[in-house]
Amino acid sequence: MIKLVVDAQLEAQLAEAEGLLEICDASGRTLGYFQPALPVGGLKALSPYSDEEIEQLGEQRSGRPLAEIWKDLESQTGT
Repeated sequence: MIKLVVDAQLEAQLAEAEGLLEICDASGRTLGYFQPALPVGGLKALSPYSDEEIEQLGEQRSGRPLAEIWKDLESQTGT
């Protein structure tokens, strides 16, 4: 991989990117794409939920048992 060192002005522009960024030349021709690095802490740092909220959400159980769903599907298809 080639490492490209940018000047301060371009660094500031890239730092503003919140997602995939298309990089073009002066004529509008696409040169490539830039994906910002994840912040310190990775994806967890982007989460709007605290660790406690994530744990509580994981403990919530809803829905129906799979056996009940299969039974309903079989009765709908007639098999």
